[in-house]
Amino acid sequence: MSVPRFHVAADIGAGDVGREIGLPDAAAHHALRVLRLATGDALTVFTGAGGEFAATLVRADKRDAWVRLDAFSAVERESALAVTLVQGIPANDSMDFVVRRAVELGVAAVQPVVVARGARFPSDERGRKRLAHWRQIAVAACEQCGRNRVPAVHDVADLDAWIAVRATARPGIVLDPAASVGIGAMPAPAPSIDVLVGPEGGFASDELTRATRAGFTPVRMGPRILRTETASLAALAAIHALWGDFR
Repeated sequence: MSVPRFHVAADIGAGDVGREIGLPDAAAHHALRVLRLATGDALTVFTGAGGEFAATLVRADKRDAWVRLDAFSAVERESALAVTLVQGIPANDSMDFVVRRAVELGVAAVQPVVVARGARFPSDERGRKRLAHWRQIAVAACEQCGRNRVPAVHDVADLDAWIAVRATARPGIVLDPAASVGIGAMPAPAPSIDVLVGPEGGFASDELTRATRAGFTPVRMGPRILRTETASLAALAAIHALWGDFR
């Protein structure tokens, strides 16, 4: 059985080995009530800023858990190719799925964008809660997959506004079923690439035109029409197979 991992938003570093810290409430609940950890059990904690601590559960009560930081390892599991997934916001819970799997596949950041055929994004408290939910999903995905740096889930932006401030020298692809070339025809990007993916209804023709003018290369992902969550993850996997972690 693998050692469970917990994210702690604490200002701790290699010099804090030997110190005892309390787990956040949600982490303590998961450790004690879901995983049924007991005093003396081993676990791993990480802050999201890099590296991880081997730790031991030393004290626990009904709601709180304290761990001792036993050793620090500067191990990194980040991709050498920094991929930003620019995702047109889909409906329902598809964005939850995309964020979780994209983090597992090593994205450096997720940029949700509002597009013509995508889901509307509320600008009130509901929107703030939804964004916080996606960010927590990114944290949970890091706990599961072993990443020690939590990728950013950026504030939601309108697609045109995001394109306007994007660095034009940065390589980028936009998924388009009607594109004349497949993703494998792209030259190897380094050290970063933006991947622009539409929602369920795809991009409007004028959005594709503006993205292309801004430097994105339209590419297709085979002869079939993929669901947005399938297309996003297929593109990330293809990028790593061609130029990144899977080689």
